[in-house]
Amino acid sequence: MDLLHSQLAALQQKLSFVATDPIDWKFYVQVFSWSVTLFESYLLLRQYPLYSKTSPPEVLVDHFDAEAFTKSQNYGKDKAKFSLITGLFKQALDSAYASLWIICISQSLAFAIVLFVISSIPSIPLSAYQTFVLEEKHGFNKTTPALFVTDLLKSWAIGFVIGMPFLAAFLYVFGWAGDRFVPWLMAFLLAFQIIMVILYPTVIQPLFNKLSPLQEGELRTRTESLATKLKFPLKHLYEIDGSKRSSHSNAYFFGLPWSKHIVIFDTLIKESKPEEVEAVLAHELGHWYHMHPTKLLCVSQVHIFTILAMFPAFLHAPQFLRAFDFSAAVSARPPTIVAFLLFQMILSPLEAVIGIALNSLSRQFEWEADRFACEIQDRLSAPEMKDMGERLSRALITLHVKNLSTLWVDWLYSAYHHSHPTLTERLKALQAFQSKRDSAAKKEL
Repeated sequence: MDLLHSQLAALQQKLSFVATDPIDWKFYVQVFSWSVTLFESYLLLRQYPLYSKTSPPEVLVDHFDAEAFTKSQNYGKDKAKFSLITGLFKQALDSAYASLWIICISQSLAFAIVLFVISSIPSIPLSAYQTFVLEEKHGFNKTTPALFVTDLLKSWAIGFVIGMPFLAAFLYVFGWAGDRFVPWLMAFLLAFQIIMVILYPTVIQPLFNKLSPLQEGELRTRTESLATKLKFPLKHLYEIDGSKRSSHSNAYFFGLPWSKHIVIFDTLIKESKPEEVEAVLAHELGHWYHMHPTKLLCVSQVHIFTILAMFPAFLHAPQFLRAFDFSAAVSARPPTIVAFLLFQMILSPLEAVIGIALNSLSRQFEWEADRFACEIQDRLSAPEMKDMGERLSRALITLHVKNLSTLWVDWLYSAYHHSHPTLTERLKALQAFQSKRDSAAKKEL
């Protein structure tokens, strides 16, 4: 522990310029945040012309008719317009909020509550437009106005019930541990993440969706058999009423290492055949088999550690706060949450780059999970699963058709925004995986 603190102290020494050099941090925060927003707008403008293409990529020509492709293009075009306008609007609001922070700085918790309220109110009409205009226009919205309001109030209530104690504990660790807060705060954040893994499916999600045991039938039999063969610690197999709000579909798993739960959207069950849903689940279990969630958790811990390790240099730099027009008294002993939010704004360009790196890692994990599904018959010595790659391809196509997913994607836009490879990339990779396996099988013969 002493070695860790000595290394952290050395880092603070290297960052001492924050407290000594005359840097206009307020100006740089605005430049950094607007640079990220304008870069994201540029990416949208790169992507937008692709929505004018009149035919799908060659590998998808046989799977998308003209009507489905046109709907997909129009949906993507409308989402791009909405994202461009809301991105600029939210950035303008964030810039205004940064200028108003000096008004209510007496307590970190009070500041957090005020910031939450004033930042949430402008987002309500944007969310309503997205739900009742954009999603409604393209046939996805199933949310009623009453459900929209109820969801909003529930979200706010959960935010206060969980967020306030979390923030209070977060700030307490800062005060209790002093300059040695980094390892203690890391332990607290990791414990909170584990607690949320337990609370979300058992307490939070049932407030919004109904999780019902998947009915007996072919899909349940296939799923339980697959989990048993892979020794996946399946505890519950649920069907979720995703159609209550949207016609989009998905499937996922969650839980602790020794107790996992699989959730399948009712829309996916309705739109896909049992053998195709099984292929989607084989992909998801590939993530578990290769420990992708654990690996991402470790990467996130390194990310969080790096941020926390640099933060004291800014927290204990009165000149940093003075740059934002705070008084000398406030700057000498700034509310932790205010200093931390300002610090995060300074990191915004770096966070954008890190986001690209994390997306790249996530896409590699997706390739690996797809390959796992293709090769599952070899792992389990199950010849009845030899067409799992083909089934997964059909399932992915069905999901993209029903969800009106974008088919033409600019490479830079995808690198910045997408944690999954495009459909075209995945289908080509699945074909390559299967061809390679078939060639290997012929050589063995």
